[in-house]
Amino acid sequence: MYIRKTSQIKISDDFFLPFGGKLNRNNRWVKLAELIPWSDFEDAYAQNFKSPTRGEEALSVRVALGTLIIQTKLKLVDAEVPLQIMENPYLQYFLGFDSFEDDRQPFDASLVTHFRKRFTPDILLEINNIIAVKELEAAAASEIRDDDDDHKNNGSGPTEPTAEDVQISFDDIPKQGKLILDATCAPSDIRFPTDLRLLNEAREKLEDMIDVLHAPDISVTAKPRTYRNRARKDYLSIEKQRKKRSKAIRKAIRKQLGYVKRDLVIVEIYIEDPSRAELLTRRQQRDLQVIRKLYEQQRYMYESRTHSVENRIVSISQPYIRPIVRGKAGSDVEFGCKVMTSVVNGYTFIEKLDFDSYNEGILLQEAVEQYFRRFGFFPEAVLADSIFRNRENLAWLKLRGIRMSGPKLGRKPKIVNPETKKIERADNGERNAVEGSYGVGKRKYGLDLIKAKLEDTAKSVIILQFLVMNLDRRLRSFLSQFYLQLIFAIRVNNLAAVNGL
Repeated sequence: MYIRKTSQIKISDDFFLPFGGKLNRNNRWVKLAELIPWSDFEDAYAQNFKSPTRGEEALSVRVALGTLIIQTKLKLVDAEVPLQIMENPYLQYFLGFDSFEDDRQPFDASLVTHFRKRFTPDILLEINNIIAVKELEAAAASEIRDDDDDHKNNGSGPTEPTAEDVQISFDDIPKQGKLILDATCAPSDIRFPTDLRLLNEAREKLEDMIDVLHAPDISVTAKPRTYRNRARKDYLSIEKQRKKRSKAIRKAIRKQLGYVKRDLVIVEIYIEDPSRAELLTRRQQRDLQVIRKLYEQQRYMYESRTHSVENRIVSISQPYIRPIVRGKAGSDVEFGCKVMTSVVNGYTFIEKLDFDSYNEGILLQEAVEQYFRRFGFFPEAVLADSIFRNRENLAWLKLRGIRMSGPKLGRKPKIVNPETKKIERADNGERNAVEGSYGVGKRKYGLDLIKAKLEDTAKSVIILQFLVMNLDRRLRSFLSQFYLQLIFAIRVNNLAAVNGL
């Protein structure tokens, strides 16, 4: 059960330290706790608990979300998170504890997995929008006309009207700010997949299933022949070669396809008996379904002499992962989740993330409409690379009076206006913000290797990384304003002291 608790920020001076002293009010965790509107997320978090009165009392939303923020910010594994919290009073204050306790862990490490499952990707996207939009709305409130307040939105969902639903001309809709768009891939933690390795892994898993299914008859009948030793030898004879020839690889794949087919037939005969099928674990049952599809794909590619197939499986344990063709130097293909983001005044919004590859160019119009729903106005310009600059998008933006970065389509003019060159250089410089967000995410927050094993939790981990990036930016903005006010106050006091003399 979940009991709603007030998530008001306690004064850091009230936090009890058994060894005396007080918390530093300027500590990053103290300031960060003040910036997060914890109570705004409680309704969504409480929906994870069916009964408000039955079961053990769950930890608060502040503890759950704060734990995920700590893990993402410090790049900790699940087992290390409660230990770090137990040893650090500032982390305990950040989670809303009343006093510092270092005699026991605040919760078991296994709860971190449950926290990730409770904060679904949709909930985390809403939280990210709330945190980022509040800051941007406050900065832009003074620049928006009073009669445009009806168009504003708190950024919590897509239920607000789109620009087409507003019965006014596009020229009457205010335009402010710039929308920067781009996409990247967040690679998953899997071994580089090859057809031969996948077939060998499938064969080994099928052999384990045969051992389990035959266990009740081990003293009665002989186990079906699987040729596992020969199959292993055939696989290693190719895998150990430093330079593999295509003919040798194709021959090895044909052999492994035969071994996998034989094992699949044996397993299918066994599981015709419902009582025998129950001997397989849930994971083995799931792997069996994946292996069936994997075998069909590999056989099709072998027979048709191709290396591509729709919804290609590259991992048996994580069958939702797809190859994402990026064309980057050093890595033409990445295996993970494709993420399309937008950057507005340094804050990152996730427009779409999916493990299936998609063309981000067709999502520009939706991203602009989402910008309108968040802030109540159109952007002055859209800064994006060439994949977004198709004729349909350019015509759609022109109708709304929105400028698109980059040169015009068609033949390059012989004489280019110097002012146009200046604008293009400025746009390219500003567009680096989205590339910078990917670089920071991959170097500092772990976006370069997603270790979560489930599809939803992997998406949650990716969203959390962008959420923490926005929190860090908001914290830097808050601290910079604080120090500027402090310097101004010191100068005023010095000036008053001089005048007093």
